[in-house]
Amino acid sequence: MNTTKESPHETNRKNAVIAGVLFIIGTVSGVISAVICIPVWNAPDYLLRLSANESLINLGTFLQFIMGISCAGISIALYPILRKFSESLAIGAVGFRLIENMLQILKAVSMITLLALSQEFIRAGSPTTSYFQGAAEIITTASDWMIHGAALICLSIGASMYYIVFYQHRLVPRWLSGWGLVSITLVTIASVLVMFGVIPGFGTIQGAANLSIFAQEMVFAVWLIAKGINPSAVASGAAKVNMN
Repeated sequence: MNTTKESPHETNRKNAVIAGVLFIIGTVSGVISAVICIPVWNAPDYLLRLSANESLINLGTFLQFIMGISCAGISIALYPILRKFSESLAIGAVGFRLIENMLQILKAVSMITLLALSQEFIRAGSPTTSYFQGAAEIITTASDWMIHGAALICLSIGASMYYIVFYQHRLVPRWLSGWGLVSITLVTIASVLVMFGVIPGFGTIQGAANLSIFAQEMVFAVWLIAKGINPSAVASGAAKVNMN
C-alpha cells in the first residue's frame, strides 16, 4: 500500500488547480445559461416562449445549478491555503460563497417554477388577463433581485476576503489580486444599486460593471492552473503568522 504523503506544496498546487478549473466551469456555465435564457425572459410574450423552449430552459437551469455549485467549490478549494494566513477570512469566504450558492440554486428553482407556470398558462388557453401574469411578474422580480443583487453581494464579500489574503501575502502577483479587489468593488456598487431599484438588474450599467471581474477571474483561473500559488510566499507568510 502506498503511504507516501503529499508535500504541502503539492497540496497547494492541487487546490489551486481545482479552484482555477471551478472558476472556468462556473463562468462558462453561467454565461451559456444567460445566453440561452435571457432572450426568452426578456421577450414580451415570455410566458408563451418559456413553454415553447422547454428543452433550452431546462438546459439553462441545469447550467445555473452547475454555476452555483462551482462558485461554492472555489472557496472550499482555496480554504486550506487561506487558513494558513487568516482562518477568519478563510471561513468567511467559504460562508459567503455558500450563501451565494444557495441563492444561485434558488434562481434555478425559480426558472423551473416559471417554466411550470408557463405550461399551465398554455393549458388554460393563454388568457389575456389572469393570475398567471401576476404570478410570473412576482417570481421574475424576486428572482432578479435575488440573483442580480443579493447573490452578487455575497460573491463580492466572499471574493474580497480571499483577494485580501492573496494581495497581502503575495500568493499571486499583486496586480492580479489588486485587479480582483477593484473589480469586486464595481460589482458591489452595481449590485447595491440594483437592490435599491436605482438601476435594472443586469442592464447596461451592471453588465459593464461585471465585465472587469469576468475578465479578471478568467486570467486568475489560468494563473492558478498554470502557475499555482507562490510557494515562497506561502512558506514565509505562514511562518510569520505562526510566530505571531
